[in-house]
Amino acid sequence: MAKTKKARYTVGIDLGTTNSVLSYVDHEAKELRPQTLLVPQVVAPGEVQALPILPSFIYMPMEAEKTKGLFTLPWQKGDPEMVVGTMAQARAAEAPSRVVFSAKSWLCNERIDRHSPCLPLDTGDGVEVKRISPVEASCAILSHLRDAWNSIMASDDASLRLEKQSLVITVPASFDAVARELTVEAAQAAGLTFTLLEEPQAAFYSWLALHDKDWRDFVANGDVILVCDIGGGTTDFSLIAVTDNGGELELQRLAVGNHTLLGGDNMDITLAMSVAAKLEAEKKIRLTPYQLTALTHACRRAKEAIGGGATGPQPLTILGRGSSLMASTISTTISEEDLRAALLDGFFPLCPIDAPLMAGRRGGLRSFALDYASDPAFTRHLAYFLECHSFKDGDGKPILPGTVLFNGGVTKAPLFSDRLLELLRQWRGEEYGPCTVLQQENPDLSVANGAAWFGHVVQCGGIRIKAGSARSYYIGIESPMPAIPGFTPPFDALCVVNHGMEEGTEALIREGGMALVIGEPSDFRLFTSTTRPEDKIGKRISKWSEGELVELPPLTVSLPVSDEKGQRPGSLVPVTLRTVLTDIGTLQLWCEEIGGDGRWKLEFELRDNETAGSATR
Repeated sequence: MAKTKKARYTVGIDLGTTNSVLSYVDHEAKELRPQTLLVPQVVAPGEVQALPILPSFIYMPMEAEKTKGLFTLPWQKGDPEMVVGTMAQARAAEAPSRVVFSAKSWLCNERIDRHSPCLPLDTGDGVEVKRISPVEASCAILSHLRDAWNSIMASDDASLRLEKQSLVITVPASFDAVARELTVEAAQAAGLTFTLLEEPQAAFYSWLALHDKDWRDFVANGDVILVCDIGGGTTDFSLIAVTDNGGELELQRLAVGNHTLLGGDNMDITLAMSVAAKLEAEKKIRLTPYQLTALTHACRRAKEAIGGGATGPQPLTILGRGSSLMASTISTTISEEDLRAALLDGFFPLCPIDAPLMAGRRGGLRSFALDYASDPAFTRHLAYFLECHSFKDGDGKPILPGTVLFNGGVTKAPLFSDRLLELLRQWRGEEYGPCTVLQQENPDLSVANGAAWFGHVVQCGGIRIKAGSARSYYIGIESPMPAIPGFTPPFDALCVVNHGMEEGTEALIREGGMALVIGEPSDFRLFTSTTRPEDKIGKRISKWSEGELVELPPLTVSLPVSDEKGQRPGSLVPVTLRTVLTDIGTLQLWCEEIGGDGRWKLEFELRDNETAGSATR
């Protein structure tokens, strides 16, 4: 039997809120290290440059611009309908009504239809522009990266096209099952085959790629590492433990935080509001919603410049809406002191480890905008995460991490990372000293680099972060019985995930006598246990002690029928089960028709004790 040829490249894509990056490992190179693809993109009308970062911005050109060849890339024929990258990012401050941004944040906004054409946002200036959905926007960014790769790396060899490589795409650890599924949908629409990986793990794999031979020199048995990932739109916290297994150090992922829509976007809006208030107080200028959106993008650029080490006040220019451009242009500046005053204590206040999260009541009628977290304090979100997920000592106090790996654009600024380190030292106690910081080579590229390295490790071997399940999970199997007033049918619990099952693995359950109800709303009951570690996948139990099994919210879904097979609502289909514990913390339960080709997928989100599902034939 012929062996399947391995892909020459393992490729990682960081599909970011603000920036996207593509990195790769070439298995035919002498030195196996992640490299970053320089992505061709329009940086100004008629000018194309290849840069390591592709800003996740999409510009919708005016009709008059589409016929001049100003935005055509090397692999394109004719004028594009959308322009992705640096020029689109620049236009966000000049023509915000034509620019899509923060698509990734919209992708995880469960309060909207993420397939609806809602981007760019309506800024109230009456501009008619083509609008796309968050899924389409994500697909457009991935398609740009695909075409850039194929143009550069596979121009003479079709076997090297991105579609044929071992590809890993990253998602926030806090993405729920639906947001992950929509990311999958966007990538598949771009023609890609891939694996998903959580961004904090990818960031740590990037550090492992730098220290493939000597990582044990930096950490020791018993260390707990905090991965602090604060990006443009989301905040993710993860804990990774260093353990000793028979004299060999291993890495075990302990916990990930809840979904938190809080990041650099919030800080940019805050800066813009601060500058707008200053303009109104000092110059009696009240900005329109259009101008405020443009100012937000200008503040983002100034914040990034100051965080990157720029000195002196940074200029801010807001274009007017009148006929005289120069007369209506508004200019001001923002300094490091302004940034500190507006952001540090508001987003990074000092607080105790048991500080509660602030909750705010939302208005019933709101503007169409992102559903940001109610509490803007990153430090309180970190305190809540550590309080919930850290082990406790004999006095009930959390055992806090002593090692930190920072990731994300926000923590590149020492102003913010130093505040987090100061607070961790306070929480740990002065006797423990400062936390050890694991240094990244280039934080902007680390997630993509780590994703590429993870793909290399899966394909060729190497140190991996273990993420075994800390719980057992069971699906309810209802028993048939006649209808009896006041009684519900009894059910058994079938173990579908055993304690310690590794993420990224699957198992076939050969339990007989099971039938799936299709075509009508049905409840799928899921249970979890921390007290039955001996149960194996496929074990069916009918009796258990009180408290042994805890029921999670049920998944209610109507699975599709096949008219061609004569199936009707309420049909029973005999099935076997295949259980998949994914790399990103979801349980996929595939119901496979016995003697037929029917397949239905149920997906359960395990980390937040919430359920989400989809059906696939």
